[in-house]
Amino acid sequence: MIIVRKEHRVLVQGITGKQGTFWTEKMVACGTRVVAGVNPKRAGETHIGLPVFASAQEAMGQAPFDTAVMFIPPSMAKDAALDACRAGAKLLVILTEHIPARDVMAIHAAAAAKETRIVGPNTAGLVTPGEAFVGIMPGHNPNIFKPGGIGVISRSGSLGTLVALNLTRAGLGQSAFIGIGGDPMIGTTTRDALEALDRDPATRAVVLVGEIGGSMEESAAEYARGMQKPVVAFIAGRASPPGKKMGHAGAIVTDSSGSYASKRSALEKAGVWVVDTPSEISGAVQSRFAGAVRGKTAASPETDG
Repeated sequence: MIIVRKEHRVLVQGITGKQGTFWTEKMVACGTRVVAGVNPKRAGETHIGLPVFASAQEAMGQAPFDTAVMFIPPSMAKDAALDACRAGAKLLVILTEHIPARDVMAIHAAAAAKETRIVGPNTAGLVTPGEAFVGIMPGHNPNIFKPGGIGVISRSGSLGTLVALNLTRAGLGQSAFIGIGGDPMIGTTTRDALEALDRDPATRAVVLVGEIGGSMEESAAEYARGMQKPVVAFIAGRASPPGKKMGHAGAIVTDSSGSYASKRSALEKAGVWVVDTPSEISGAVQSRFAGAVRGKTAASPETDG
């Protein structure tokens, strides 16, 4: 359960805050089925037309949900995440960044024990155009997201938004956007997201937006090698100096591990078409993989003349 659907029932933890309120209103307007919110200090109230509970566990008893999204500060994130897991959330979207590492480890342990899928921490969220979105991506904006056949995976919310915008302007819609998050210890990897989109019948092709640091793109390349659906990729950080953190907490390169060259090489050997700039993505999808987007079989970058 990674791709958000219109039938998913969503709980918003931190719903009464400024960001929680703003984005909940946008999610509801977009068609997301938000059923309740959490704020222990305002339990029993109604906020923007939704009931507010003291905890996720209390909410589950009166407004059952399968998805929870956290608008929670770092110091309180662990307790909120554990509450959602114990309540029985199937999917937990953690928008919060700068959560202490020890707390993140405790969150992942609790999620594993309760079989809760974590997206994040430090994710911008999930979007399924025409159905729902969860998080802080502009899923409500039809100029950026529109229904289509391209699945998009990104660590970065801003880069993901840019890619979606360029695809939409090119007349290509998205089947789903999966923001995996920019922290070093995330619950859903690039490969996890790629596998989900490969299984998704609405997805005809995939755009993978990666970054230097870590080995997620290399792992995703191993899976992409056996895919029938074409994949286009862009890797951010091409000019970054080795051994220096750039942007997200996970973007650090040691020796050749996690380097731009390592990621690009692995992806290209797997048959993934890697472009140099985000502006080239739409053209690559159109020119190389137009057949796949229309539901036909497309030639791979290596054989397409």
